[in-house]
Amino acid sequence: MNRNLVAVALVSLVSAPLEAQGGGATPSPFRQAIREASRLDSDGKHAEARARFQQLIDSASTPADRAAALRRMAMSHGFTGDCAGAIRYEEMVIAYWVTREREEPKNAFYQQGEMANEAARVCIDAGNLDEAERMYKRGAALGNKEPEPRTHPKSLWDYRTAHAMARISARRGDKAEAERQVIEARRALDSDSAMARQQERFFPYLVGYVALYANDLAKAEAELTRSLAMEGNDDDPFQHVLLAMTYEKQGKAEQAKALYQKAYDLARGHNPPAAFSRPFARKKLGGG
Repeated sequence: MNRNLVAVALVSLVSAPLEAQGGGATPSPFRQAIREASRLDSDGKHAEARARFQQLIDSASTPADRAAALRRMAMSHGFTGDCAGAIRYEEMVIAYWVTREREEPKNAFYQQGEMANEAARVCIDAGNLDEAERMYKRGAALGNKEPEPRTHPKSLWDYRTAHAMARISARRGDKAEAERQVIEARRALDSDSAMARQQERFFPYLVGYVALYANDLAKAEAELTRSLAMEGNDDDPFQHVLLAMTYEKQGKAEQAKALYQKAYDLARGHNPPAAFSRPFARKKLGGG
């Protein structure tokens, strides 16, 4: 099993870094080509990025390399808010991990769930809430197929699902259900102290997110500010965008602009937070 992937699993609620995909080290020229294509997405050159990713998919020398390029292609669609496109390519990556179930069952099932969740994150940020719900639930079902003794506990998937459903419910305007799911997320954290040590820092962001969409702006500001002050959260562009949105709704234009700029500068990765934050912040800053 790839130990680096296992370590990542409990570090981040959102997704393992795309660089960790593939089940092993890839040749340096391939990694460099991946990075160059990814930078094109960061620069808003999505058609060019996708042409490069397709070349990498077609020329990949191993199934793992092809899966890595497919995952990047999925995220390229995330930069343009294309939920269906992201799902289409993530399903191909899931299919790769199905082929790895016998050789590395713990990692294979985790990665299947992770890829489904990654597509779901693109969909919720794009506003396609029904597909986001479907893919988050699919991710939990796939991840929970991991055989015992498990490296990725059920409590992690329970927390991720409740966290996601709270955000989806908030976006749907269902405050009561959103708050109920926040309680479920808290219950999952409290049920597993080992998991909670890694995931606790994502809880204030959830409370702030729900408050923002419920238009409780004072609570949103307090919780998102608290979240960004926690270790590991200060470089998350998405959380900066959420706080900027809060300031904007409060009429604090200069504070909002400063945070949109910071979010834009931070969003240099090729992952769901960057895929939403960089284009969104660019538009808010007048970049079109």
